[in-house]
Amino acid sequence: MISVLIADDEQPAITELAFLLAQDPRVGVIHQASSGSEAIRLLARESVDAAFLDIHMPGLTGFDLARALARFERSPVLVFVTADEEGALEAFDLAAVDYLLKPVRTERLHRSIGRIVEALKVGQARQMSDEASAAPEMIAVTLGSTTRMIRLDDVRYVQAQGDYARLHTEEASYLVRVPMGDLERQWADAGFARVHRSYLVSLPHLSRIRLGGDRPSVTIGQAELPVSRRLLPALRSRLDQAVIRPRQ
Repeated sequence: MISVLIADDEQPAITELAFLLAQDPRVGVIHQASSGSEAIRLLARESVDAAFLDIHMPGLTGFDLARALARFERSPVLVFVTADEEGALEAFDLAAVDYLLKPVRTERLHRSIGRIVEALKVGQARQMSDEASAAPEMIAVTLGSTTRMIRLDDVRYVQAQGDYARLHTEEASYLVRVPMGDLERQWADAGFARVHRSYLVSLPHLSRIRLGGDRPSVTIGQAELPVSRRLLPALRSRLDQAVIRPRQ
């Protein structure tokens, strides 16, 4: 079900359109605003899938409001609702999916909602494609006399070795000239957490978690790594945030 906003300076028009929208099973929450500025304030608090905008509103017109909404991080699908046809060209220049003439007919509104649903599907598919094609973060490592690139998400855990750090992947390990503390700060957002003064682990790679008893530990592949008592509270917090429930 989609959530919508109706913005119109005439309350009877809002009431009629809200009634018609409520008859369609594809429509869920219906928000109402009696001016462009009220719509902006509402959308700063609420996220909607589509906006039905009257063009001729005092102050911020429907076109002004559409340009403002285009700057939102998640811009709603636009449908303009008006009593004349003069603004149709500008409406579609603003990427509106439809242009409805008042009084709005039920069957015409039904088609408009269909266009909204299709536009949302296209947007979701494009977002999924963009996420899937995003290049993974790469790290330069030295192996003998050669330098190669490995993916950060292939690193299972990091082991401190003096002023250096050894990155362990499933296939091999690599020594990098970066202190463990620097990696801890740089890779926190990538899902890495410090479990011991000598170990930094990738939370998504954990296969076993044992935080109770005398010897708390985490397991990644064949490696069982100790967990420092001092770092237990911070690790529990990170695991809760990652929706990983430790097994005692």
